[in-house]
Amino acid sequence: MVTAIVFVKADVARIHEVAEAIVALDGVSEVYSITGEHDLMAMVRVTTHEELNDIIPGRLNKVPGVVGSETHIAFRTYSQHDLEQAFALGLPDAD
Repeated sequence: MVTAIVFVKADVARIHEVAEAIVALDGVSEVYSITGEHDLMAMVRVTTHEELNDIIPGRLNKVPGVVGSETHIAFRTYSQHDLEQAFALGLPDAD
């Protein structure tokens, strides 16, 4: 699994509309409205790097109202959910 975090600058009057259009794209798992230099953050999850080319410059950047984007590729995922499973040995909780 390849995960890309895409920070999106959008036309301020169209942020909601842009977010809805981006989250509807295949490969985009979620879109967050954020504070700071960018307006939205999209999580793109695909099986190959080549698919990123189709999704990000091919479709996401062409959504009406997208002014610009900045893409970061994740090397590894860390989450509380993954840690709980990694340390679960199937033993009952010792309370």
